[in-house]
Amino acid sequence: MSKLNTRQREAVHYISGPLLVLAGAGSGKTSVITTKITYLIEQCGISARNIAAVTFTNKAAREMRERVSKLLPSRETRGLIVATFHNLGLTILRDEHAALGYKSGFSIFDAEDARSLLREIMLRDFEDDSDEINDVQSMISNLKNDMKSPAEALSMAESARDQRIAQIYAKYCQYLKAYNAMDFDDLIMLVVRLFRENKEILTKWQNRVRYLLVDEYQDTNISQYELVRMLVDGRSQFTVVGDDDQSIYAWRGARPENLVKLKSDFPSLKVIKLEQNYRSTGRILKAANAVIANNEHVFEKALWSDLGYGDEIRVLQTRNEDAECERIASEIIDHKLKNRTDYKDYSVLYRGNHQSRLLEMKLQAYQIPYRLSGGTSFFAKNEIKDAMAYLRLLINPDDDAAFLRIVNVPRREIGPSTLEKLGEYATERNISLTSAVEELGLEQRLSPRAVEKLRRFRTWLAETMRKCSQDDAVTELKRMFVDIEYEDWLHQTSNTPKQAEKRMANVWYLIDNVKYMLDRDKGTADEIGLEEAVSKLLLRDMLEQQEEDDDSDKVHLLTLHASKGLEFPHVFIMGLEEEILPHRSSIEEGNVAEERRLMYVGITRARKTLTLTYAAQRKQYGEKIETIPSRFLDEMPEEDLHWEGRGQSDPEANKAKGAATLASLRNLMSQ
Repeated sequence: MSKLNTRQREAVHYISGPLLVLAGAGSGKTSVITTKITYLIEQCGISARNIAAVTFTNKAAREMRERVSKLLPSRETRGLIVATFHNLGLTILRDEHAALGYKSGFSIFDAEDARSLLREIMLRDFEDDSDEINDVQSMISNLKNDMKSPAEALSMAESARDQRIAQIYAKYCQYLKAYNAMDFDDLIMLVVRLFRENKEILTKWQNRVRYLLVDEYQDTNISQYELVRMLVDGRSQFTVVGDDDQSIYAWRGARPENLVKLKSDFPSLKVIKLEQNYRSTGRILKAANAVIANNEHVFEKALWSDLGYGDEIRVLQTRNEDAECERIASEIIDHKLKNRTDYKDYSVLYRGNHQSRLLEMKLQAYQIPYRLSGGTSFFAKNEIKDAMAYLRLLINPDDDAAFLRIVNVPRREIGPSTLEKLGEYATERNISLTSAVEELGLEQRLSPRAVEKLRRFRTWLAETMRKCSQDDAVTELKRMFVDIEYEDWLHQTSNTPKQAEKRMANVWYLIDNVKYMLDRDKGTADEIGLEEAVSKLLLRDMLEQQEEDDDSDKVHLLTLHASKGLEFPHVFIMGLEEEILPHRSSIEEGNVAEERRLMYVGITRARKTLTLTYAAQRKQYGEKIETIPSRFLDEMPEEDLHWEGRGQSDPEANKAKGAATLASLRNLMSQ
């Protein structure tokens, strides 16, 4: 507690009613949350199992857990919930799934799984070539986040397109239920629906969560807000921490107005502002405050720091996008040589992923190591998930999630009603779906044609398993993908033949990995079989998912959206031009306020230095156009900016800069 400032201590001690902590960037909000958890347990007599702290990312939840574990012995934190919103929803649904008609072991569809199912529905049931699959998926996600059922979506439809999307939404929900599966949005929406329909279950969880803490509250959508409101209803014992200036996820349903809504839903709400920043220099914060002041505010605040005023903010104008990326690469090399820093101290932020392509080429040319955040993992690719599901089912026929993923991939004319009845029968008998296929009792539930199709698949699976165990496993695995005509399926579901070929090559690469693992220790005491090889691949998948925590010495390249919650000693923000930042669509829609919040987030990632770049000319549709510098540059204090490249070059300054770089290089080499 002694390490906290006055405002932070006030936020920790206040437990007599609902509390909103308005926490600016870098103001130590995680310290407030973790210290408050400790205070509630040690000083207020609230059992750890009756406290829940909720945030948005696994990384943030992990950091909270680690900090709490350093403050309290493990016996005192037993039962404490520190989780993401989705993990909290999953915890509740694991206990209460039966009340919603789900069986245990339900599957969770990630974005790729959901997109694949939607593409299948649109192609088969709506004769749609699925060109707008991403739009449809986004609209369905928004409907779920807004707590709208398919029937409500249909009644709200104002156009033929809206009606079609509502019908796709209905089919999508039907298939998910048949697969005993949920998508990420369901993990919140279904809990809220359950609480609304079952007061007994709601009361049970209200008694379980006697004090609730919520991080990044400005990012909550309607369903998340409703989940929080229902959990604390009646008792109003909660602390929410948020910053309306960092609300940058409206495109995925976040409602910054939820901070304001708290005041009307909880009239006794107390507001405490955290304005001291522990991350950035005073000059960087002055620029951030000046930019965000151009947005309308319900809650006014201004960040300040006692870390010194700091270096000037550099603004670099370059000839074109090629020169912009070249300049960033050379600036990183130059600064690193002069200051003996690490590559991981640098981050380059941009508005859209497409901006990183040319930058990557320049960094490679300069042999600068980098890591690109947000890329698709090999194991996250749809075709690899399919292939891994087949491998999982071969080594474990009772893997229901794997069965449901590939029983109709490629199509075997096994529809959702068949799978729903199969699931109901398996649940009643308490057996796996694969085992249920073989039972005579299933014939009383399904038509002879449906049973025949399921048993044909089960027989084929059993025969493939037998061959893999008796013959050369890798040869049989390759034959399996040929037998099911998986490459033809990829051609049907890919946008181009070239994409289908690339996806099939990924599957063969996976099988080659299996072969390598089987051959590596052949004839030795460490020789492994197919089951162990597949298990090791699954473990590799899990390790690959943890690569985001990679701390190797590389420059960080990431979008402004992805940078939220991170900080770096030296930050470059590129593309400071109208129609890039702020983005053209936001300008056209009159939503520059969110773009300004995005700029604010980018500025406040920087601890020591901030460099902003833009191109005077940029290619667009094959033609060179003159750009307009971003309005956000005009909103920053002119006296704190150092412009380069706008007017006449200064030969003496360039000469001095070059001499300093050479001196740094000589000094480095001599040591």
